[in-house]
Amino acid sequence: MIDEVTERCGAPPGAALADSGFFSIANIEQLEQQNIDAYVPDSNLASELNLGTRCRVKARAAAHRRMRAKLRSPDGQAAYARRKAVVEPVFGVLKQQRGIRQFRTRGLQNVNNEFTLATLAYNITRLRSLMAA
Repeated sequence: MIDEVTERCGAPPGAALADSGFFSIANIEQLEQQNIDAYVPDSNLASELNLGTRCRVKARAAAHRRMRAKLRSPDGQAAYARRKAVVEPVFGVLKQQRGIRQFRTRGLQNVNNEFTLATLAYNITRLRSLMAA
């Protein structure tokens, strides 16, 4: 995703927020090398941040320990909370209000088109409600 943003925007992003599905030591180290301020929890830390439970598995790699410390800081917790408030409601609206729990088409291109149409419809309704206010 970072490469895609860099290609489309002409510069790498200054920061990146992602869920635990994007966590890997290699990803964390690459983001550090590119000087991108990243917030990417591992699955154990995501549970800690979401549920308040303590991590059961120790972080062995230095980059992993740095990421955990960063996300446990007040700034890290605020950034992770912001990601949940910005990104997750969109998926909730698409699933609950629009009934998009699975794709009706098959094939990567067709699914991509279907998802693009769904997100465009969502964005248009958001713009309409902002203009009416």
